Amino acid sequence: MLDFKSIGKVGTVPDNNVSTIDKDTTLDTKVAIRNLYKIFGSNPSAMVDRVEKGMSKKDLLEKHGHVLALTDVNIDIPPRRIQVIMGLSGSGKSTLIRHVNRLIEPTTGEIVVDGQNVLEMNQNELREFRRHRASMVFQRFALLPHHTVADNVAYGLTIQHIPKNEALESSHRWIDRVGLAGYENHYPDQLSGGMQQRVGLARALATDAEILLMDEAFSALDPLIRTDMQDILLGLQDELHKTILFITHDLDEALRIGDNIAILRDGAIVQKGTPQEIILNPADEYVSDFIKDINRGRVVEVGSVMDDTKPESGPTIDRFVVVDDALQVLSKAGTKKAIVTENEKPVGSVGLDALIAAVAKPKVGTARSGTYR
Repeated sequence: MLDFKSIGKVGTVPDNNVSTIDKDTTLDTKVAIRNLYKIFGSNPSAMVDRVEKGMSKKDLLEKHGHVLALTDVNIDIPPRRIQVIMGLSGSGKSTLIRHVNRLIEPTTGEIVVDGQNVLEMNQNELREFRRHRASMVFQRFALLPHHTVADNVAYGLTIQHIPKNEALESSHRWIDRVGLAGYENHYPDQLSGGMQQRVGLARALATDAEILLMDEAFSALDPLIRTDMQDILLGLQDELHKTILFITHDLDEALRIGDNIAILRDGAIVQKGTPQEIILNPADEYVSDFIKDINRGRVVEVGSVMDDTKPESGPTIDRFVVVDDALQVLSKAGTKKAIVTENEKPVGSVGLDALIAAVAKPKVGTARSGTYR
């Protein structure tokens, strides 16, 4: 069991009494991705108008020799939440995340962080942004092979000109946080893949950046190790409340860790919303294919299918309980209706028919806009 102690900036310990974010809190936007296009080729700017007029990715390649990577992407990411971007290989996921810290330059569009357009930053501003405000965790770890674990984790601090002894002190704390105490003086090739990815996560967190960019960070790991890494991430997030942009092609992973999900196809967003919205109302057959094998009863929450009536009596079920567990409550109580509560106060009710309908295969409909609770 990992000990999630509070560690913040170098030499400081943040307030341990910060409460967990309430799921219904209205949040401002931390990262706004606006009208983002990325086209690869000799004259990408000239191709934007063709794409805006409806030219397909296939036609753009065949007729003009340009590759359409992203098409009019718009996402608002609130602070201290996990935004998942998912899609099949080639859908544009990794291209998108690399725009946030300008590892890739867009053809057109905006990336606004805390009201500042990252694309308008000069080189010095961009360097500071990457050092202090946005850290990245890569799929293939990207560790320095000739550096020890401690030096790898301290790397982001040393380039901030933090004194070496302070950087290493913080490094050791974060190594402990991700469960690698005792491995400080090992080298990357002496570690398993899961251990290397823990080093990558510790390195990203050590800089105390508000934004974490995670590009399929766990996809190269075995399933059990991947689940362990998800647990570590969620445990740290409950305490640290980072703004996380997480790329994955795995829907189970997306549903487990995402506060909100955007699904890409051929560089365009086909649906965005909470896990509940996507499971209950897939936008099209593409999304429906993604979710067809999901056990909806273990994902959909009672609050997504309740109504506004408030019965005077009956069993109570918290709105964040999943449908399978709610069905068990009704079965044990021998009733077809329950009172839905939030913070132990009645907020509505849910009936057996609504719970059963929630686990049935949903009809393909129009994508919802995707609001954050």
